[in-house]
Amino acid sequence: MKEVSVVIPNYNGIAYIDNCIKALQAQTDAPAFDVIVVDNNSIDGSRELVLERYKEVHLISLERNYGFCRAVNAGIKAAKTPYVILLNNDTQVQDGFVSALYERICKKSNIFSVSSMMIQAKNPNLIDDAGDYYCALGWAFARGKDKPVAEYDMPCEITAACGGAAIYRKQVFETIGYFDETHFAYLEDIDVGYRARLYGYQNVYEPKARVFHEGSGASGSRYNEFKVRHSSRNSIYLIRKNMPWLQRICNLPFFMLGFLIKILFFMKKGLGITYLKGLWNGMRLPVQEKKVKFQKKYWKNYVKLQLELWRNMAKTLQ
Repeated sequence: MKEVSVVIPNYNGIAYIDNCIKALQAQTDAPAFDVIVVDNNSIDGSRELVLERYKEVHLISLERNYGFCRAVNAGIKAAKTPYVILLNNDTQVQDGFVSALYERICKKSNIFSVSSMMIQAKNPNLIDDAGDYYCALGWAFARGKDKPVAEYDMPCEITAACGGAAIYRKQVFETIGYFDETHFAYLEDIDVGYRARLYGYQNVYEPKARVFHEGSGASGSRYNEFKVRHSSRNSIYLIRKNMPWLQRICNLPFFMLGFLIKILFFMKKGLGITYLKGLWNGMRLPVQEKKVKFQKKYWKNYVKLQLELWRNMAKTLQ
């Protein structure tokens, strides 16, 4: 019986999808795994490429572009294995990627996710993401971004795994909920990882699992209107959804400072209005049905996470 399924969400990924699947299939000494490609109604021929060249791949074709969250949820639910790896289509895994993630998540039953070392494809000596942190400024940030690969060769706990190349324990989704499709894209991995932490699960980083990442393969660039609009909207939505009132009040001064810094940053890039509109849309999103209700039995997890938010704020301001 197979233990792992690899879910690849795809939208117009003709430039990447072939190399992505080829690198996966070149894995040696890996546990047997299934590959599931979930296509968001691509019009560039990438869906047809998968259909024609990779008969062994399970292809799920959606009738329109539902975004990252709906796509990966469809893949996770279709998986018949206890563990699911999510992998962006603009990645190429290195040998040992699957086995390193699988071995790490099997070490402890309370690990929800394991994040890989994502390396910049264009600058292979630099980190793209070594696990994600979230801080009291309302910011999520990629650990190690633009820093030397050699500095991030030790496993550690993280706030959340980057959904671009990480393994998840499938049964936990039944407890904490799947990826929130309201996000469409961006910060959805922080949201699901944060929820897991509230329930007492761990998210960890495994440097032996390495993958080259092109970056912004679907959205087009590091900073663009689509990404800024959705990221700012979801940053507000994430707070409203996951934090009880007391925690929000406690962090309010830091949130105000964090969002002010971001507004000034994006104004310099000509995207200030886009960022502000995103924040406003995040305030208007309906949240009641999705809100994570505070449970007294998990109060220690809330305290632990809050202390971590403050520590991470200090790290990012250094």
